[in-house]
Amino acid sequence: MFWEATDEERTARRREVLARLGAAGGVAEELLAANAPRLPAGMGAPRGPFPLEDEPHLEVWREYLGEARQRGAIAALSGCLVQLCFPVQEGISRSEAYLAATRRGTPAPAGGGVELEDPEGVELELYPSLGGTIPLLTAARRGDFVTLVRALTARNEPVPVPDSMGACLVSGLVNWDRVRRHRRAWEARQPDAGEEAWRQEFAALAPRKELYQDRLILSSRGPYSGLAASRVGLPAREWERRSLLLRRAHEATHYLTLRVFGRLQHNVQEELVADFTGLVEAFGEYRVELARAFLGIESLPQLRLEGRLANYRGSPPLSEEAFEVQARLASAAIDALDRIAAAAGSGLARPHRLAALVCALVPLSLEELAGFDHYDPWPGVTGEWLAP
Repeated sequence: MFWEATDEERTARRREVLARLGAAGGVAEELLAANAPRLPAGMGAPRGPFPLEDEPHLEVWREYLGEARQRGAIAALSGCLVQLCFPVQEGISRSEAYLAATRRGTPAPAGGGVELEDPEGVELELYPSLGGTIPLLTAARRGDFVTLVRALTARNEPVPVPDSMGACLVSGLVNWDRVRRHRRAWEARQPDAGEEAWRQEFAALAPRKELYQDRLILSSRGPYSGLAASRVGLPAREWERRSLLLRRAHEATHYLTLRVFGRLQHNVQEELVADFTGLVEAFGEYRVELARAFLGIESLPQLRLEGRLANYRGSPPLSEEAFEVQARLASAAIDALDRIAAAAGSGLARPHRLAALVCALVPLSLEELAGFDHYDPWPGVTGEWLAP
């Protein structure tokens, strides 16, 4: 299996795949570096149980959900996610008020929250995913989604958000409401303790991030990957419905990856696997024509730069020649996923089997997945792990 191969053996196989796709010399070296596996080697595929148990922050988010149903999601969450109490504004993350609120839990100034076009159109729900239940915040307006992305992932700075991005996983978000709850419970147990004792308790709390950092999914309601319904061949309302299913399952795949492996790769390989699960969720099957269209590689050798492949060109970006090979690699990997889906058959409908497959695919490099026809880096993926 691939995790039993040495790094040298894996690199040699990747070079073979690149050579077959026309990459040699400096171009091959570029791609070997850009697509290098970044997840722990030797882990293999966990056997579950799936879905995973809910994380600790779900306890308070169930309370937030009840409050959101009464007051609206933004009003309910502004008391715990301090970023919602500040506008999106150039340089605001360096202001004293912002630093005090986000780093020390100091109350934010009144009247300066995020400016949304349709705050009532932002909905909160708890989404049951393969990685466990996760809070899901969905904005009805594209502009509101962009604002929330900037507030919760970019420290309220007006960073660019690609049109092809319609959802994201937010991780490591400090929830000062949970810190305050921890303090109240601690003080109830030690009513005579003073500020110095609390400072010591707070220092002991810092490494236990599961007690004060939250994860959630931000989503929008527009067409997936910015593809118009006419390009997909569906009525607009039906495409919007399926787009929402796609986004949820896609981001939930990142969540599963993060929980199982402890980190994300933020690369094309991981995006392809997340799109794989999204398509299975939205359509009941893997659709290669849509998988290619999402990345903008549906008409190779022509590339559509509005597709999501351009979002993963890297920094510094891949050269033109390397990027062209990357597109061919992604297309070959999509073909491999199609064959895996066909071999899996009804196994894809079983959550624990699909989760095991995801965990087997995510650690691969793009070249290893694209080279599926020439060698099997994971014998048994479509057999043992996906058997009925």
